[in-house]
Amino acid sequence: MEFEHIPVLLDEVIEGLNIKPDGIYVDGTLGGAGHSYEIAKRLSDKGRLIGIDQDEDAIKAASERLKEFGNRVTIIRDNYSNMPAVLKELGIERVDGVLLDIGVSSYQLDNPERGFTYREDAPLDMRMDKRSSFSAKELVNEYSREDLIRVLRDYGEERNAARIADSIIRTRADHPIETTGELAKIVEGSIPAKFRYNGGHPAKQTFQAIRIEVNGELTVLEESIDAIIDLLTGSGRLCIITFHSLEDRIVKSRFKGNVDRCICPPQFPVCTCGRKPKGRLITSKPIVPSDEEIDRNRRAKSSKLRIFERIRNDEGDISDV
Repeated sequence: MEFEHIPVLLDEVIEGLNIKPDGIYVDGTLGGAGHSYEIAKRLSDKGRLIGIDQDEDAIKAASERLKEFGNRVTIIRDNYSNMPAVLKELGIERVDGVLLDIGVSSYQLDNPERGFTYREDAPLDMRMDKRSSFSAKELVNEYSREDLIRVLRDYGEERNAARIADSIIRTRADHPIETTGELAKIVEGSIPAKFRYNGGHPAKQTFQAIRIEVNGELTVLEESIDAIIDLLTGSGRLCIITFHSLEDRIVKSRFKGNVDRCICPPQFPVCTCGRKPKGRLITSKPIVPSDEEIDRNRRAKSSKLRIFERIRNDEGDISDV
C-alpha cells in the first residue's frame, strides 16, 4: 500500500519553525514527508533540510516525494536519537529548527503487514525499524508477568493490566501467540464485559503499550530532547508533536528544565549553580488542532504541539548550563 501520512498541525508547525529561506532544518520523524515537503518549499537553494526516519518504507516514500528539491534535501535512515551523530557526519554543527512528530504513522497503522493494528489478523510485529531483532511477538511470548503488567500499566494506562497479563501467560503456555488477531481476542476476553467497549476497541491501550515498549519510544524521546536543544542556533526552534499524555508530559518537563534558571535548593541564600536558561517557551500551553482539522483527520484529535526557542545569553553566545 502507498505510504501516506496526513501531516498534523501543519500550518502551526510551519509558523512555529519560523523558517528562514537559507536556514538548516531537521525533520527527525520524516514519515511520508508531509511536513518536510512544506518546509523544503520555503527554503532557497542555500537552505537545507535533513530528513531522518528509521522506517525503510518511509525513506522510500519520502525520497520520491522530495526528489524535486534535489540537493536541498538530504535523507538519512536512522533514529532521531542519533541526530547529533548524523549531523556531525554531515559536517553540520548547528541547525535553525527541528521537528519531531512522535508516534506511529497512518501507514504503519493501516498496513496489516506491519503488525500494529488490532483490527486485522496479521503477524505480531510493531517494529518501526525492521532491522531490529525485537518485535511484539518476542515481547508477548517472553516477558515475565511482572514486566507485562508494567508495560500495560505504564504505557497503556490499562486498568486490567494484571488480567491481560495472566491471559497472555496462560495462552502462551499452550502455544506461542503469533498474530495481532489472536492477541486482540485474548485482551478482549480479559476485560470485564461492562468495561469492554468503553472508549473504543478493548485492545487499543494494550497495543499502544506494546508498540511503545517495542520501539523504546518514551525512552528515546526523554533522552533526546536536551541533546537536540544543544544543536539549535540562537533563536533556533524545536517543535514536538505528541499524541499521548505520557509523551506530552515528557516534552513539557524537558522544555521546562531547559528554561529554568537556578536549580539550587531553596534554602541556599545565594545561587551557586550558575545555571542559565537555554531558551524560552513559545507555547506556554500546547497548541491543539482546530475542529475543522479534526473533522478532516480524526487521528489529529489527540495531537499537541509544543515549541521551544533557543536563546543567546547576555554576551551574545548561545546559552549553556
